[in-house]
Amino acid sequence: MQAEPTQAPDSRPRRAARLAVLGDSTAVGLGDPVPGGSWRGVGPFVAGALGIAPEGYLNTSVTGARMRGVRTGQLPAALRHRPDVAVVIAGMNDTLRSDFDPVAMARDLGHVVTELRAAGAVVVPMRFHDHSRVFRLPGPLRRALTARIAEVNDIVDAVARRHGIACLDLGALPGAYDLAAWSVDRLHPSELGHRLLARGVTELVAEAGIAVPSPVSLVCSGGVTPGTLDHVGWLVVKGIPWLWRRGRDLLPYAAAIMVRSAAESWRARRATPRELAAGPAPGAEAPRSA
Repeated sequence: MQAEPTQAPDSRPRRAARLAVLGDSTAVGLGDPVPGGSWRGVGPFVAGALGIAPEGYLNTSVTGARMRGVRTGQLPAALRHRPDVAVVIAGMNDTLRSDFDPVAMARDLGHVVTELRAAGAVVVPMRFHDHSRVFRLPGPLRRALTARIAEVNDIVDAVARRHGIACLDLGALPGAYDLAAWSVDRLHPSELGHRLLARGVTELVAEAGIAVPSPVSLVCSGGVTPGTLDHVGWLVVKGIPWLWRRGRDLLPYAAAIMVRSAAESWRARRATPRELAAGPAPGAEAPRSA
């Protein structure tokens, strides 16, 4: 007697009905202004690509948010929404503060991802680009920021590996460092940058088995194009004050980097050829965190 063929499991992509976006000003949509004075950004582009109705889209993000704020202030609302897909964009604001705490950040991001996945969401966190290639900073501040971004990326990588999920690498997106991908302030993506980010998110979501009926277009439309006066106005009103505030907050850490670099150079100059051949002593490398 011939056995009945077993039915193959349904491998068709499933439709998402609810999307939650958590995070900071990039998640808010800064850099992609629309008529009326509001922001659009990555969230609506992802929602449109997934075919999610307006009532199925929730954006809990807040300008200036840090990782702890995402956990305590945004996660509860996102969990109540019970999203099928959740995008988490946070960590950059933490790198700019004197109380930067990578251990606490790892706990907070791990908790956020754990809870969202337990609620049934496909979660897409972000690892960050080299911001010094977009926003020019003095040498010590650039080195301080680059070191901290590397620590945040290590955290994101570790959380993603632990949960077996993919994270979107902003620095690896095609066109990520083109000026057209950045807004007037060079801190937030432009409309094109948000579209690039949304396309990257939806590609990862598709790999996780979510249907993407309308792939994100890279043709800009519906936004407000800033002019020369916008550029000059931002520099005077926002850019210089921001650089002063963040530079002052990062200064102690940047100074520590300068001192450590000077000490290493001094030791290198005094080292004998035999010591140079032997390499650094065990434990000589200083930790990257503040």
